[in-house]
Amino acid sequence: MSQTVDNIKPSYPLFRDDDYKASLGNKIEAFEERHPADKIQEIFDWTTTEEYKELNFNREALTVNPAKACQPLGAVLCALGFEKTLPYVHGSQGCVAYFRTYFNRHFKEPIACVSDSMTEDAAVFGGQKNMFDGLENAIALYKPEMVAVSTTCMAEVIGDDLNAFINNAKKEGHVAQEFPTPFAHTPSFVGSHTTGWDNMFEGILRFFTLNYMEDKKAGSNGKINLVPGFETYLGNYRVLHRMMQEMGVGYTLLCDPTEVLDTPANGKYDMYAGGTKLEEVKDAPNAIDTLLLQPWQLPKTKKYIKGPMKQPGTDVNIPMGLEWTDQFLMTVSELTGKPIAESLETERGRLVDMMTDSHAWLHGKKFALYGDADFVLGMTKFLLELGAEPTHILCNHANKRWKKAVEALLATSPFGTNCEVHIGKDLWHFRSLVFTDRPDFMIGNSYAKFIQRDTLHKGKEFEVPLIRIGFPIFDRHHLHRQTTLGYEGAMQMLTTLVNAVLERLDEETRGMGTTDYNYDLVR
Repeated sequence: MSQTVDNIKPSYPLFRDDDYKASLGNKIEAFEERHPADKIQEIFDWTTTEEYKELNFNREALTVNPAKACQPLGAVLCALGFEKTLPYVHGSQGCVAYFRTYFNRHFKEPIACVSDSMTEDAAVFGGQKNMFDGLENAIALYKPEMVAVSTTCMAEVIGDDLNAFINNAKKEGHVAQEFPTPFAHTPSFVGSHTTGWDNMFEGILRFFTLNYMEDKKAGSNGKINLVPGFETYLGNYRVLHRMMQEMGVGYTLLCDPTEVLDTPANGKYDMYAGGTKLEEVKDAPNAIDTLLLQPWQLPKTKKYIKGPMKQPGTDVNIPMGLEWTDQFLMTVSELTGKPIAESLETERGRLVDMMTDSHAWLHGKKFALYGDADFVLGMTKFLLELGAEPTHILCNHANKRWKKAVEALLATSPFGTNCEVHIGKDLWHFRSLVFTDRPDFMIGNSYAKFIQRDTLHKGKEFEVPLIRIGFPIFDRHHLHRQTTLGYEGAMQMLTTLVNAVLERLDEETRGMGTTDYNYDLVR
């Protein structure tokens, strides 16, 4: 083998060495019982046809790459956004290893999260003993000031009752009575990661406010509450802080994991960096209003803030793009009496200037996109503002009301007239759409990389490049620090989109004397 101490290679290009190619070839020949290459190509080509697409869209009992994650993953992210809070998952160790790895790969940071490691005996007899030991040990070892408990499918299938288990743990002295232990049931087989975030957030709000409303009065603290929802772009938390501070608005960002997910390499590990203070959560009912920045993904939270928390819950759209950022800032201004800062008006003007500069390159370009409900809705709005044309919009875990809202948005623009909206569909459906109604680009998370490679396999002229905006992003670094909200986020997304168009233009105009026309460097 060619691997030596003096010349260590990663798997690429190591596996392209002759001895590794021979080894892999022998494996194929001796063990894989693979069909002939021409048969494989024949089936591949068939999967790119309208005939296959019709069969694909008629399947019922199989999901292929669902374009979502499970509830407890969202609950863990929510818990990380509160001061000195330890996410605790009642369930199997393997599930928690998955959540931590998923976030490790996206944020490139260590993720604090514990499990009470239910195994076969707990599946038969229940997991209460696991919770007794787990809570006591976690608090003793890691010294959090709050433990936020969620569940995996094992605990849900056998019917474990978190409220009873936590109360029993306190009665028997495993946990101090006054120790904060909010919880949420987050079955993995229902909903998605955004559902889990919503459930966990509502559980935290409920724990600190439900029985403490007697002395609360909406508007008495002069602040507004901002609820980000399942948000993985750290720049979005920072831009919300900046916009509110520039307007001089009193506010509370309810859930802010920015610091714990972006810790500096300074020689020490801070398990509980930053986060929304628990006193701010307790004070939340005294706010003027609570704005949900991803309202389609926060139905349980919305019901709670408009009910027991007695907040108006003024409707806003996710503040993406030009108009919806305008609407968000005007709502904040109306609620607080603070004028929109001159610095933000200047920033808005720069965005409009950028949109004008790039309009010629984005006009009429076709985009297929997928992701979480509010992100996809906001991205669709921004594409229409740019004069781009969405062709297919997919959200696996959205409902029919969301679909109607997206279709209504598309109907407001001539650039949306040829777009189809898909709910309950997965990325294998999305693959069929990309082959049979080819867009110029895809917008989505890293998993569409497989689709781009499949389109390239059919031929360079069929390739559909992927623009990575969404979650998770595993195969690029540091994109999680970027921004998609506000005027700043629109500027960054516009830069990403138009430069993807220009990069593709360069690829298609490299033939000397044959295709090298109009590549934006001709004088």
